[in-house]
Amino acid sequence: MADRDPFSETEPVNGLARAANIAARPLSQLAKVSNALGTLTVLALVVLVNSDVVSRNLFNAPFQGTYEMVQFSMTFIVFLQLPDVVRTNRLTRSDGFLAVIAGKKPGIARVIARLIDGMSAVFMLVILYAMIPEFLRSWEHQNFFGTPGIFTAPYWPLNLVICFSAALSALVFAAKAIAGKRRPEHLHLERSGA
Repeated sequence: MADRDPFSETEPVNGLARAANIAARPLSQLAKVSNALGTLTVLALVVLVNSDVVSRNLFNAPFQGTYEMVQFSMTFIVFLQLPDVVRTNRLTRSDGFLAVIAGKKPGIARVIARLIDGMSAVFMLVILYAMIPEFLRSWEHQNFFGTPGIFTAPYWPLNLVICFSAALSALVFAAKAIAGKRRPEHLHLERSGA
């Protein structure tokens, strides 16, 4: 009996997996847009920091609030890019155990991978559940961070991005768990796909 090609995608697809594949397409596009916004935030941050350095050195006039904007932007960048990192299987993790199992028992490795993706979706929903009250509170009370009189910015956009990212990441993880798109027998060879 010939060994099954570990790189083939010939698993039978049930109705729920087919629906997850269909739902994954718009989720994938939304994750890509979110990633692009994160990249634009990085670009804006580079321009801000370089402009501040030039202004500080040439005109002895640093921009007010650069430090606060860098803090704010870092969280924005991480959470805007998280859904696409999840989508492309580039989230930091240890695949050693799955790779060993996949060599001997690919079916068991796929089940474990789906369980991991399912638990990750639940974890993202827990983050969303914890952040929704924070977002509502910051929106309602118009909480600000920074130094009054120098630079202040509202917290709600940051909390909104965290909620959006957690929700989208949870949906991407759930689609991957249901559709079984992450194939452990070639974890390191996959290029992308939700």
